[in-house]
Amino acid sequence: MRFTKTLAAATAIAVTAVAANAGGLADEIVEAPVVATEPAPAATSSVSPTYIVLGVLAALLIAAAVNADDDDDDDEEEVMNGDTMMF
Repeated sequence: MRFTKTLAAATAIAVTAVAANAGGLADEIVEAPVVATEPAPAATSSVSPTYIVLGVLAALLIAAAVNADDDDDDDEEEVMNGDTMMF
């Protein structure tokens, strides 16, 4: 009985020792954490391109409205003066 207890104790110690050193005795390898860096934003103007497009469209609409008003004024003056033009 004494031999069985000794054998059981030795087996338990051996299993525990193997489990404790399962990864080996070498130092743990610690890798540096990966840090994702965002690229620096490109130099941009303070005005959004959307506002530039809207400004150009507004200028075109205003120019078209002014041009349309000028055409109407010429016809009214010709009628008032009695001049007629043949095309």
